[in-house]
Amino acid sequence: MGSINLRVRFLFMKKAERPETGILYVVATPIGNLEDITFRAVRILKEVDLIAAEDTRHTKKLLNHFAIQTRLISYYREKERERAGELLEHLQAGMHIALVSDAGTPGISDPGAILVSLAREAEITVTPIPGPSALTTAISSAGLDCGSFLFLGFPPSKSGQRRKFLHSLGGCDYPVVLYESPHRVQALLADALEVLGDRPAFWARELTKIHEDLQLGRLSELLTKASSQVSRGESVLIISPDKVEQATGDTVEDLLCWYRDHSGLTLKDACRRLASDLGLSRSQVYQLALKIWQETENDEGDTLPQNANQEDPA
Repeated sequence: MGSINLRVRFLFMKKAERPETGILYVVATPIGNLEDITFRAVRILKEVDLIAAEDTRHTKKLLNHFAIQTRLISYYREKERERAGELLEHLQAGMHIALVSDAGTPGISDPGAILVSLAREAEITVTPIPGPSALTTAISSAGLDCGSFLFLGFPPSKSGQRRKFLHSLGGCDYPVVLYESPHRVQALLADALEVLGDRPAFWARELTKIHEDLQLGRLSELLTKASSQVSRGESVLIISPDKVEQATGDTVEDLLCWYRDHSGLTLKDACRRLASDLGLSRSQVYQLALKIWQETENDEGDTLPQNANQEDPA
């Protein structure tokens, strides 16, 4: 409470009465290869009075490599708001502070936003020192032919919430970029395949590190690889939009016939997409689709899916 009250008093002080404040530098650090740090970042880390680090043990390795002896203070997620008030007091007293995360750019799925927000409210200069980011590194190596993408950071960790989250992305027209931890990436791939269908995707692991692994393929292919490989480090997953042409038809039956004849989707994926677009029960759409796909089997001898006599699994 003391730090908050101090900030409130500071905001209501007349500008002429305020002490000369320090500068908050938001410094990007390597996501793997230490050579990726910029000359400017090294200079700033040497010149500031204090470095606020997500994990001081991790950052200490970086500082030792570049012979940087600046004092460290921890600034991690669980103590972010409490520590932000303390750092704000230091800035108001004239100290220059560098904010770093374990890897990449602070504030991008890492701690930092709270301190930056408080500093701006207090009219303290915030200076970004750009550099590595897993987001831009993955995008640049994916070969996406698009001008836009949707970055959503880490999806929910619990399966039910994650699947609901993925359902909300069904109609997105842009590549969706997600971060995921090594012990959950296989579950994310499995849920994405089930909810979104077998879309093209790009999977980046261990970016800029010795075991860097960049894989392009469909979600089913990436899931197979994830099942047979040991996961190392956090991943970036880019899921491309479903490029199916817009369906045409006046009724659900017409739309299902269009999907059957023109989309190239499986029965299950067609039902998933149509149910999502129209807000209908996937099970009801699936049962209706079975009759329409059955007509094709009767006319052309095609084979229905093995679960054609069952309800569509959720």
